[in-house]
Amino acid sequence: MAPDGGPPMIAVLMGVSGSGKTTIGERLAVEMGWPFYDGDDFHPRTNIEKMRGGVALTDEDRGVWLDRLRDFMRQLIDQEKSAIVACSALKEAYRRRLKSGSPHITFVYLKGDFDLIQRRMQDRAGHFMKAGLLESQFETLEEPDDAVTVDIANDPATVVRIIKRKLSL
Repeated sequence: MAPDGGPPMIAVLMGVSGSGKTTIGERLAVEMGWPFYDGDDFHPRTNIEKMRGGVALTDEDRGVWLDRLRDFMRQLIDQEKSAIVACSALKEAYRRRLKSGSPHITFVYLKGDFDLIQRRMQDRAGHFMKAGLLESQFETLEEPDDAVTVDIANDPATVVRIIKRKLSL
């Protein structure tokens, strides 16, 4: 349930790799008392191996992943559970596929410029998305017109506060 006892809400934090989806998502989930789910956990093994090998995914590769994540979010909504989900959702077609008409899913676009995100990615270790693939992510990105947009140049605590305010949480 939403904090006001209203219908459930799934807030999908979207953006390129390195934009802070996991960092912000985990913090926001703690503050809201909602579970956090990383969309990367829904990738089939073949996709993860491609990304580890520095190969950009195709739309066909992403299809199974998007459907798995969409079905999972539908289950949460059917169970009247709210959640925070991190998912790149770079193209409008991906976002439409994930949302599939549900009024309970809201996209939050974590927006940052290439240089800032590249610096952040070079500093992080242990993630299967290689910094060299960042360029392909920006090439694929179709900035949303209908998402809550937040500048990630702010510190994580400020970004979380802005999201909560913009989503009326």
